[in-house]
Amino acid sequence: MALLLESGSIHKPTLGIAIAVFSSFINGSTFVLQKKGILRSRERGVSYLKDAVWWSGTFCMVVGQIGNFLAYNAAPAVIVTPLGAFGVLFGAVLASRLLEERLNILGKLGCVATCCGCAVLVLHAPTSEGVTSARQLEAGLTDPVFVTYAVLVALTLAVLMARTFRSYPPSGLGAYVAICALLGSFTVPCSKALGLAAGGQSPVLFWGLLATLGIGAMLQFFYINKALEAFGSHIFEAVYFAAFTASALVSSALLFGEWTALTAADWLAALSGLATVCVGVALLRISQEASFSWKQSKKMN
Repeated sequence: MALLLESGSIHKPTLGIAIAVFSSFINGSTFVLQKKGILRSRERGVSYLKDAVWWSGTFCMVVGQIGNFLAYNAAPAVIVTPLGAFGVLFGAVLASRLLEERLNILGKLGCVATCCGCAVLVLHAPTSEGVTSARQLEAGLTDPVFVTYAVLVALTLAVLMARTFRSYPPSGLGAYVAICALLGSFTVPCSKALGLAAGGQSPVLFWGLLATLGIGAMLQFFYINKALEAFGSHIFEAVYFAAFTASALVSSALLFGEWTALTAADWLAALSGLATVCVGVALLRISQEASFSWKQSKKMN
């Protein structure tokens, strides 16, 4: 995507992309630093709430979320959300250094695929949005399709949260990933909608969106740390990214109609880019448990 200038300033979507990439690198360090803090606190037999490294990861999370909020209000969510793949990439490299989590050739290939997929997605993602005013936002929030989707997500979250409380410590990663990812169906649209609601005439809408964003962010923070206590940061981050991206894109598409202006070729290219990103993230995930060698095995006599 070319850098466009309007009145001597950077074009708004381009600024949003720049902020999103920066935030992704900040967010990429979050899980690693928090996991490092959890491991350090276990060694000393204290709570991770007393560990400075864990708090540095939490600070990075706050900064990254502020960056995401600015990015979502400067560019379509279908561009900003997949750029979080850069955070997965950076987190994988950082985890191999700080946590000694293995990053073999499969992981490196996953990093390359992730970068290529993000480039394709950004080049072909929409640069305009279907919802541009508070009035249109209110209509979108009351649309039966979006309301049905939001209710189904909320019910699913309630079931998953009840399940995790009954079975802790966790035996699998799925429930925690699903909770954190489905919360993105609320936090991402709310982050973007707040900018529109701030210019409207309905304070109830603005404060309602702010409360939803705050509750969703706190729940994500809680369940992310619960997952990091039981699973590797690299494993969780890779799976979480793919699920979170899918959830956020669906909710944003339903509410903001960002895909309506795309041509068939752009649709195909954008979906291919998203698939490439998911493949790259999957390779990063597989690299943690698989061994790979370029050496040819000896034939049996």
